[in-house]
Amino acid sequence: MTENKSYRTLVLILLTLVYAFSFIDRSIINFLSPMIKADLGLENWQMGLLKGLAFAVFYTLIGLPIAWLADRYNRVNILATSLAVWSLFTIFTGKATNFMQIGLARVGVGIGEAGGSPPAHSMISDLYPKEQRASALSIYSLGIPLGLMFAYYISGLVVGNPEPGPNHSKIWRSLLFYLGVAGIVLAVVLRIVVREPKRGAQDSPQDSVEQEPFFKSLGKLMTIPSWWSMCLGISFASFVGYAFSAWQIDYLLPFDTQSGSDWGFRKMMYALAIINGIAYGGGTYLGGVIAEKFAKKSVRAYGLVPAVTVLLAMPFAIASFWASTVMGHMIFITIFVVFLGMYLGPVFSVAQTLAPLNMRAMSTAAFFLILNIIALGGGPTTVGFMVSGLEGKYGEVPAIRISITIVCFMFLLSAFFFMYAAKHLPKDWEDAQRRNEGLAKDTS
Repeated sequence: MTENKSYRTLVLILLTLVYAFSFIDRSIINFLSPMIKADLGLENWQMGLLKGLAFAVFYTLIGLPIAWLADRYNRVNILATSLAVWSLFTIFTGKATNFMQIGLARVGVGIGEAGGSPPAHSMISDLYPKEQRASALSIYSLGIPLGLMFAYYISGLVVGNPEPGPNHSKIWRSLLFYLGVAGIVLAVVLRIVVREPKRGAQDSPQDSVEQEPFFKSLGKLMTIPSWWSMCLGISFASFVGYAFSAWQIDYLLPFDTQSGSDWGFRKMMYALAIINGIAYGGGTYLGGVIAEKFAKKSVRAYGLVPAVTVLLAMPFAIASFWASTVMGHMIFITIFVVFLGMYLGPVFSVAQTLAPLNMRAMSTAAFFLILNIIALGGGPTTVGFMVSGLEGKYGEVPAIRISITIVCFMFLLSAFFFMYAAKHLPKDWEDAQRRNEGLAKDTS
């Protein structure tokens, strides 16, 4: 039995809101970076670790066992508990007084967020058929731009001026406290409203799905060529995206002064909120719709659309950090994020559709393991160390500009893997359909 459209739309909205909260709690320290760095006396390499590796390592590793549980037990309970845990550690982040404490708090946020997307992706795949899965997962992926939009907006509204001041410690700490409390409230709402969907309801008529051992499940996924090549494609594209998000404010604030643009922190935050909400959000939604349209002729579109869009994104990404004014940066960034968002829906749809019914949460967790070790762990951290090494010779603004420019060449590697995936998708797609039909027969 499939859920009615109104209910599944409500569930999709709630899951998207949870995903948005994960990106708010994950990225908010990027935008509060100047204050946190000044308040706790941190170096650029330490901020790079906090923005990237400290969060990413446990986020990715804990995701696998949580996904194993999500493929067997109640996904709503797992998701609601995870949301409450990472929200609690967001509060602890605001209580930190040194690098060790804030690092451990970020690890806690990462552990909590590990239980976010794997059960959510699995639930969405049980609510929407594979023909609508790319657009449904594109809507879920709107949690990224919506979360960033809110994080930018609330940072600009609450902070105003990022220069160190007597009240700044209280401001960033209070903001993290209230965000954590809001997340805990959302966890309660999620647990009350959402029911556990029937597994495989959109793909086969079975009443139950036989589960496999952990390592057998993981090994089976890695034998699907287009699965792991799509994973590497999104990983290297997101390497650039996370680097941008983590270091953009650290670049813009001194660049604003040096270029004489005189935007100020608050105006920048509001502009980036609008850009992420409209341009990034629009690109994220359109990516799924466009891929679904062309996939009616050939499923290769799920790989080709991301390949084309990351190549289109690359020149605008580089140009944004070489623009002579903040306005120029904003214009190039607007175009850049439209293309940047377009790979999300198609990629996540492939990850779910190619995975056997009994390992969909595992598929997302394995995807995020590779994606976030490379992208979230590598992007911000790599730029942090590069900036620390270059700023003594060139100054902070040129150091960030050079570092981001170098990082942008990861888009070429991303496009290669997406095109490789497109080559193998037709066969892997057919194999997945036969495999899931076989599961239905075996358990009927």
